[in-house]
Amino acid sequence: MATNSGWRRSLWLGLRLCLTLGLLPGLSHQASIAERDYYTAGVVEFRHTVLSTSAWSDNLAGYLEILQSTNASETDIIVFPELTINSMGPQTFVPEPKDQIAPCLTDPNAVYYAEFLVALSCAARNVSKYVVINVAEKKLCTDTPEDTRPCAANGLNIHNTNVVFDRQGVVVSRYRKVHLYGENRNTTYEPELETFETDFGVTFGHFICFDILFYTPAHQLILEHGITDFVYPTMWFSQLPFLTGVQTQQAWAYANDVNMLAAGASRPAVGSSGSGIYHGREGALTSVMVQGTGERSIHVAQVPKYAARQPVRQRRQRRAVSSPREAISSSNFFMKRDYLENYQTQLLTILGNQTGSLTSNICYGKFCCHFDIEWSPLEGGGGVGAANYRLAVYDGWRNEQTVDANYIRNCGLFACSGPTLEECGGLPSAEKLEDQGPRAAFNRLEIGVTYPESSEFLLMPSSVLDNLLPLKPSQFEWSQEKPSEESYQHEVRFALRDPVEISSVLTFAIYGNYYDEKCTFGVGSEEQQVACGYRSGSSRLVLFGAGLLLPLLLLLRG
Repeated sequence: MATNSGWRRSLWLGLRLCLTLGLLPGLSHQASIAERDYYTAGVVEFRHTVLSTSAWSDNLAGYLEILQSTNASETDIIVFPELTINSMGPQTFVPEPKDQIAPCLTDPNAVYYAEFLVALSCAARNVSKYVVINVAEKKLCTDTPEDTRPCAANGLNIHNTNVVFDRQGVVVSRYRKVHLYGENRNTTYEPELETFETDFGVTFGHFICFDILFYTPAHQLILEHGITDFVYPTMWFSQLPFLTGVQTQQAWAYANDVNMLAAGASRPAVGSSGSGIYHGREGALTSVMVQGTGERSIHVAQVPKYAARQPVRQRRQRRAVSSPREAISSSNFFMKRDYLENYQTQLLTILGNQTGSLTSNICYGKFCCHFDIEWSPLEGGGGVGAANYRLAVYDGWRNEQTVDANYIRNCGLFACSGPTLEECGGLPSAEKLEDQGPRAAFNRLEIGVTYPESSEFLLMPSSVLDNLLPLKPSQFEWSQEKPSEESYQHEVRFALRDPVEISSVLTFAIYGNYYDEKCTFGVGSEEQQVACGYRSGSSRLVLFGAGLLLPLLLLLRG
């Protein structure tokens, strides 16, 4: 206790000194002017201490070190991950953004707000940056009288909350997570849609981790509010084949054509990692999937503003690019596995010394996917063994029983360690990586499918290689088109870009997220279809699964 008390006294002396220095003219970093066509962002991949209730002090020290680091010096905004400051430590009240409170100034002795919140308000003010953190927030139940749900005995609700400080340490925005993923927190009475404006001319929306798989608030902020830039704190638990960290982040940003600043908690032993900065259809400006023990690091990039719409090659470039990382094995990254037994699958066995091809239509009920695949031996690969993949199709609810579910229509190819379905959806062992065995490269990999329109849906190109990073947009082709303005169907094609070859693919898929399956064309009675706005009788014309029209069109295009 004496050591911890001494640490706190030293911290507060340092913070007061920092605050004093921060008020001196000319020492804070000059803000990006609103007329520039880019801003500079940093996202933090953060290994957090979780072993005790006092761990927050070590986490806070790590936050402060990053904020004051040379790598962070030119940033306008820095985003920290979910649940990495006080997940087991002291909870805190958070000011109402409309009150424009800087805890550093209004509560310097941390009488009302937790010490770490005051400290980070001071730090944001000292370094003159927008800072986004995620906290365990306490809130009086009586502050929401319309919420008649039972309240805890202490009169508090506990929320998983994003907090945004501006350059003066003022809390300018707050968002409480809607879709919890097992954490012991409360949801709000009504979902919150939160945005904040910056002095560099960009308005951000924000959401947290598991929220990304749902319409509210993430996709809703785009379609209904026109938001093009997002902050995204996360503690993602990666799951093969379709939902690893960076794979999901890039797919979402690409499909929506938005900027995303994603900061990930770094604990590979439990499958948590993944940070990146993404510029829509340009893909990742920087991204990392960390293995081993994790890391505490900031990744910085210049982000083009959508309002300017300048071609990337014409702007002044000073962006961080992740160095190549080796293939990740199951010995240093824990990987969850999707419920692949729900899928309709077909085994694809590739002999390491042979060229081959496959064209196949696979259906799950009436929903069908068309696959066109070619492969050839990789030079220097050697071996006469076999590599195993499966082609897979699914149309239904994700069946995680204890969390919110979303409806999906997926088509994909994924890697397996053997010929059975049970051997699919995992990382190779360290021994498997040492003994590469047969090496074959896909030189054609194409998926075509006709998707039904829906009131709320998002179709995403989804891929991941054996280093747990996705293909770059320059390596693939993606199209989503309606045959006509009157059509309620979308013809989607996802393919390797010629002449790209890949030999280390774990997943190549179209992820069709239909959220709550509201008003999907062809689903439900004729009366329900008309109530959803579809023309009377049109639902009888759809044949999802015929799988004939799109393959024919693809052949004609070729």
